[in-house]
Amino acid sequence: MTTIAKTTTKGQITLPAKWRRNFSTSQFIIEEKKDILEIRPLELNKLEAKKDYTVFDALRDNKGQGLRAKDLVKILKRIDE
Repeated sequence: MTTIAKTTTKGQITLPAKWRRNFSTSQFIIEEKKDILEIRPLELNKLEAKKDYTVFDALRDNKGQGLRAKDLVKILKRIDE
């Protein structure tokens, strides 16, 4: 499915409901690949099984230090409880 989404004044976009219903999660990973943003559903069980790596490195998040995958999983599990 391809769609055009407009950003809000706060820079947010809405994922189409038809697309969101295909996944059993409300959390998604957004990865920048050159000039493309890739959006994937976050599957915690698969993420835990993978080797430790940096998930994101944004200046506003975690002071630009990045975050290890296992630390992100812990945070997301606390949020989901």
